[in-house]
Amino acid sequence: MTDLHTPQAGDDRAPDTDVVALLMRQHGDIRNLFDEVEASAGEERRDAFRRLVRLLAVHETAEEEVVHPFARRSLPGGEQVVEDRLAEERAAKETLAALDDMDTDDPEFLPRLRELRTDVQEHARAEERYEFTHIRRSTDTSGLASMAKAVKAAEAMAPTRPHPGVESGAANVALGPVAALMDRTKDAVRKAMGKD
Repeated sequence: MTDLHTPQAGDDRAPDTDVVALLMRQHGDIRNLFDEVEASAGEERRDAFRRLVRLLAVHETAEEEVVHPFARRSLPGGEQVVEDRLAEERAAKETLAALDDMDTDDPEFLPRLRELRTDVQEHARAEERYEFTHIRRSTDTSGLASMAKAVKAAEAMAPTRPHPGVESGAANVALGPVAALMDRTKDAVRKAMGKD
């Protein structure tokens, strides 16, 4: 078995003063966790998969609250870029939710996980190309730090399970207790960005 043990999002206590560097590191952590899940079995696989689910949920929540609003406002064609990313996220959340309902020892689990991995990696490359590059070019050091602080705040509040179809604040209202969690996440992000 592997001795690699990727921390849950936010557990590393890194200072993270650049939102792009933080999100790129999360992309690396997500790749590492896919490796862990694929390379393990039994309880170790279940544990690695739980950490993968949490990290994906944390990462996507942070992007929905911090990165996508910035891209919509400031990226040429930002509305379409964000809609494309949200469609990818929705599809990935649906696959992740289906996997979450499966036993990690099910013979169908690894083939479905590999499909998810391909989708997640393509999504990450699109984010890096269309959103992250623009953020880095168009934002000063204090803006990068402010967004990084907000992403770290979102990490602390993010849900531990994926919720397909919840890519906006309005959709969260229908989820009951999850809505309260998402509201706290948004509040934490706004406070971290000085918008409360």
